[in-house]
Amino acid sequence: MSGELIYSTEVGRIKAEKTVAPRPKGDGVVRIQRQVSGRKGSAVSVITGIDLPDDELKKLATELKKRCGCGGTLKEGVIEIQGEKRELLKTLLEKKGFTVKLAGG
Repeated sequence: MSGELIYSTEVGRIKAEKTVAPRPKGDGVVRIQRQVSGRKGSAVSVITGIDLPDDELKKLATELKKRCGCGGTLKEGVIEIQGEKRELLKTLLEKKGFTVKLAGG
């Protein structure tokens, strides 16, 4: 038991405030890497280093998924796009003015 109050007869359920860890500041370079490990052999393009607010990052992720014609997700400031789409993602992000590097294998 952590000792924190979760229910009170006067107020009811008490919602604990979630502490959001701040995302680390990048060096201004967006990195796109291919990941396969832990994904049952399916390749995923992982985009890191984009310093945008969460709502703009979500819009960017949605746009990239539409342009690539595949699924993906946004987890803790990291965009994951399904499939091996690094070259296409690089050109799309460079058109938006980002400095992009292909990282990893």
